[in-house]
Amino acid sequence: MNNHEQDSMDKLMESSFSSPKEGEILKATIIKRTENGVLLNLGLKAEGFLTIDEFSNPLDAVEGKEIYIFLEAFENRDGFPVISKRKADFQLSWDKIRHLYENGELAQAVVRKRIKGGFAVDLLGVEAFLPSSQVEFKSQSGADALIGQSLGVKIVKINMLRKNIVVSRKIAVEEEQDKIRKKIFGKMKVGEIIDGTVRNLTDYGAFIDIGGIDALLHISDIAWTKIAHPGELLKPGTKIKVKVLVMDKATGRIAVGLKQLSPHPWDALEKKYPTGTKINGKVTNILDYGAFVEIEKDIEGFIHITEMSWNKDISDPAAIVKVGDMIEAVILSLDRDEKKIYLGLKQTKPDPWSVIEDDYKIDEKVTVKVTNLKDFGAFVRLPNGVEGLIHINDFFWDKKVKKASDYLKKGQKIEAVIRSIDRKNRKISLSIKHTKEDPFTSFVDKFPEGTKIMGKVSDILPKGLRVIIEGGIEEFIPSNYLSRRGKKPKDLYNLGDDLELIVKKVNPKLRRIILSEKELFKPTTKTKKESAKSAGDKYDKFTLGDILGLSRDDAAKDDVESEPEEAGSDLEGEEPETEKDEKPETEKDEKPESETEGSGEEAAEKE
Repeated sequence: MNNHEQDSMDKLMESSFSSPKEGEILKATIIKRTENGVLLNLGLKAEGFLTIDEFSNPLDAVEGKEIYIFLEAFENRDGFPVISKRKADFQLSWDKIRHLYENGELAQAVVRKRIKGGFAVDLLGVEAFLPSSQVEFKSQSGADALIGQSLGVKIVKINMLRKNIVVSRKIAVEEEQDKIRKKIFGKMKVGEIIDGTVRNLTDYGAFIDIGGIDALLHISDIAWTKIAHPGELLKPGTKIKVKVLVMDKATGRIAVGLKQLSPHPWDALEKKYPTGTKINGKVTNILDYGAFVEIEKDIEGFIHITEMSWNKDISDPAAIVKVGDMIEAVILSLDRDEKKIYLGLKQTKPDPWSVIEDDYKIDEKVTVKVTNLKDFGAFVRLPNGVEGLIHINDFFWDKKVKKASDYLKKGQKIEAVIRSIDRKNRKISLSIKHTKEDPFTSFVDKFPEGTKIMGKVSDILPKGLRVIIEGGIEEFIPSNYLSRRGKKPKDLYNLGDDLELIVKKVNPKLRRIILSEKELFKPTTKTKKESAKSAGDKYDKFTLGDILGLSRDDAAKDDVESEPEEAGSDLEGEEPETEKDEKPETEKDEKPESETEGSGEEAAEKE
């Protein structure tokens, strides 16, 4: 029993010393110790005797020592007082416990054993219950390690009738820490550097003992670089210096930081790596959308897939870089707040579009690779990596294309000619057909108007024929320009028939060649003198017109007048081979070829 407890008991006993009564607690002095017990001076007529088993600790039975006893009766049948030290100790302990409970004071208890739901503890000689939930507000790694320990506890419940006492270590610790916290809050300031000890580690940080209370060191405040667990840099029991970051008096929360003791590495990075700086780094990780590159220790930058190549068809970063590769890149931007550095790989080389007009010229022939196919054309990659487009109208001179995929495959290499370069809009147009000579131009040079030519029937239509002539050119001949008349073309001609034709008219703007079979069988045009000379003979011959009652002049006139009409109507119904959107703008102002030709023919024959 300490001095404080002794003084408290003395005060409690003062009132009972004047006139002892049965059932009261008396103060006695050990005057002699025997083998079985001690002889006491009670201040009564007779001395009292206590057996040794009345002492919880036999070593306390020392001659001259004052103890407290409970007076049950002044004397027994033998005339000796009936006394008990145990009952006195129990009564004094309960009085003291009640006093501590009512005044909210802390008490010391010794953990004796573990029982169901908690621990049995010795509280001033009285057994009390310490629930497991009230052992401590912090986690305990080994509860059995508490056995035999003396703990400061708070009495939370007393049942005098059942003699039950419930204590709490948790509340006692909280109250102790509240006192310490108030003291610390009174002298500590935010920004101050203090000493601490790593007490416990969690997934989200570490608890640091800063002098009786815990402060939280969050995982994000341990190091400037990202770590997966505090255990990578800290160990329980390690003494460290930390910087006070947050002090919340309302909640009592204190947060500290470790990384704040060293300069922010990004402060130096902004000066060291301005935008546009070339760096050398090691590829550390590859994702579907880019790659991470270590610039220096604990500093990484990111290259997005779109910044890896000037080409547009990169789908896998692993096709450009591999983990472990040492590469050169360019700093595109540095975000200090987000702690991100964005790098570019393609920027280490000139933008091919910036020098496109130096690399390629109009009408230059190049070998390209098909990268994508659409109905309207094919996207191709040029040797320097840029992409261009070949429209389906530029596939063939003499063939109409509906879909690019009918003639090309992705990945196929072909030759093409550059037709236009738009550096500003980053567009290049190419043509496959211009890799060969235009068959139309060659044809016109070789077969001017009025020239005879052979053609092969390739298709038979209701209003005429399609024939293929030299150079693979396919043209349409309307029925009124055919020599065989009287029936439908399918009844007069067969596929593959060879026909002798004459080039009647050539229109370079519309790329049309007007052919005629009938023209070969018409009489050659005579001069006026020849016509007058033969005028006297024309009635000497019988013609079909004569038989039908018509003169030759009338029949010829009817033939000449009707022919242009038929030619015009048939040609107007036939679509030109070129796309409508490719017709020259002047076409709208021009008359159809058939009309101009028909009227010209009519004028010539009338003359």
